Amino acid sequence: MKKLLAILLSLASWNAVAQTPAPNLDTSTPPVPAAPQVGAASYLLVDFNSGRVLVEHNPDMRVEPASITKLMTAYVVFHGLAEGKIKLEDTVIVSEKAWRTGGSRMFIEPNMQVTVEELVRGMVIQSGNDASVALAEYLAGSEEAFAGLMNHYAELLGMRDTHFMNSTGLPDPEHYTTARDVATLSIATIRDFPDYYAWYSEKEFTFNNIRQHNRNTLLWRDPAIDGLKTGHTESAGYCLAASAKHDGMRLVSAVMGSTSESNRASETQTLLNYGFRFFETVQLYQAGQELTRARVWKGVTDEATLGLEQELFVTIPSGRYDDLEAQVQMHPQLTAPLAVGAKVGQINVKLDDDVLASRDLVALEPVQEAGFFGSAWDGLQLWFDGMFEDDESAAETE
Repeated sequence: MKKLLAILLSLASWNAVAQTPAPNLDTSTPPVPAAPQVGAASYLLVDFNSGRVLVEHNPDMRVEPASITKLMTAYVVFHGLAEGKIKLEDTVIVSEKAWRTGGSRMFIEPNMQVTVEELVRGMVIQSGNDASVALAEYLAGSEEAFAGLMNHYAELLGMRDTHFMNSTGLPDPEHYTTARDVATLSIATIRDFPDYYAWYSEKEFTFNNIRQHNRNTLLWRDPAIDGLKTGHTESAGYCLAASAKHDGMRLVSAVMGSTSESNRASETQTLLNYGFRFFETVQLYQAGQELTRARVWKGVTDEATLGLEQELFVTIPSGRYDDLEAQVQMHPQLTAPLAVGAKVGQINVKLDDDVLASRDLVALEPVQEAGFFGSAWDGLQLWFDGMFEDDESAAETE
């Protein structure tokens, strides 16, 4: 009886609702609010996978990086490890110069024997200037030579407005970077050395019986944030490069020249929250995935398999995935031979009137040239097609 009553009540409620005119609700996706403005000299928020910049303010203004410099110091060391030039278990004898370097310290001492791994963790987690110099000297022979390596990798990464004079970030008139370049380096670190990147999420490190905490306070505040590096000098202000991953979407931010330690953290959090709340990143195509096929002339096969050399991500306002449009533009005539990777067209991904991404369409498999008769037959077909096209053009002109 109670069950039947419940059903009757449900039906009565449904009828009452059905007889009431439905409100006129706008179900369209709401617009993305204006980007937040934070109190720093320059800043930038970018998606890790798509490269789309979501927020920026003076991103190309030259600023002092302070200890964010150590991102590049670590990047160079990581390359040395990957190439086998040095090993994590190598023992480094601390020089007096490294010991005397001022600023934040790991508290190594002259002639102390320290492993490369201990020095890397002392630099990444504790921001030790002494550890940075010790690593630079061990890998390159001197800090000056190491700075040359830093500038070499900066050039390779496309960091156009960056120049390094030392491994620590201590002030120098010729030692500078930009928020955009810091973000570029942060992305490269995560992409190229994911295993070593895990050190940036460690909250503390103890060496020589001295425990020090990571200066990136957001590691305690937000579990989505898993690195990168802080920096501070009187002239640089408070700086923070950070990265966070939420629901498969990774964002990278660079905040340069903030006014306090707490402000650089809250400003970074504001930028990251904005990105995660109002945008989503989707993978449209995988590298090597067949997207289409195209006619090939004078080949041993009549079709070429086409796709992209690299995976394609786009970052869009949340809820707009169904509004994306992909347009393929092919070269007018494909003729064998075609090598793997040969560019044969372009794919453009649009949202409304904006082109979000353009990528070269390439051959995924080789197409060898046909023998004499096959090539001759296709050549004859092309000749006939050309004649008909000329006749049609002449008729249109008349």
